[in-house]
Amino acid sequence: MGFSDIIFWIVLIAAVVYIVGIYNQLVTLKNRFQNAFAQIEVQLKRRYDLIPNLVETAKAYMTHERETLEAVISARNEAMTMLKNAAKDPGDSAINSLAGAEGQLQNAMGKFNMVMESYPDLKANQNMMQLTEELTTTENRVAFSRQSFNDAVTEYNSYRQSFPPVFFAKKFGHPKDATLLEFADSAEIQAAPKVSF
Repeated sequence: MGFSDIIFWIVLIAAVVYIVGIYNQLVTLKNRFQNAFAQIEVQLKRRYDLIPNLVETAKAYMTHERETLEAVISARNEAMTMLKNAAKDPGDSAINSLAGAEGQLQNAMGKFNMVMESYPDLKANQNMMQLTEELTTTENRVAFSRQSFNDAVTEYNSYRQSFPPVFFAKKFGHPKDATLLEFADSAEIQAAPKVSF
């Protein structure tokens, strides 16, 4: 075996090792964002479990607000269904459907909170205060988990779109970018508050 044969085999082995590295990195990054979604799923399930308790506590006080309470439960059930679908396959349509359902739930919860302001006894109820605090804490966890998921998705997409992984991604079972999870109120939350005097 001559010197040129040795060089050929070294280059071939280096190319194979490099391509295997690309495959492994794609798998690692995909697993990372899927794990991050699992963390969102845990927090959203916790929130979905708290909402019926919140509504049940409010029912005794808000006897004339059935429509508001039913809207919250309906939106919660829809969001829960979309979460289950997204957990099975967190693709574009499932993530977008979950984001839409979360937007509807946020709207329903916003109306619920506005109506709740009219019932001072309800706001002072110990169970309601505890449930509201748990829900607020869970909302913070959801926001943190969503940020971690979106960071992992961005890292995966950036690597997948870079050169040379972009040439191998489709062949290795990574045909498209992952979808960020953006809730309808994301832009409003991130916008700086305006102050006027």
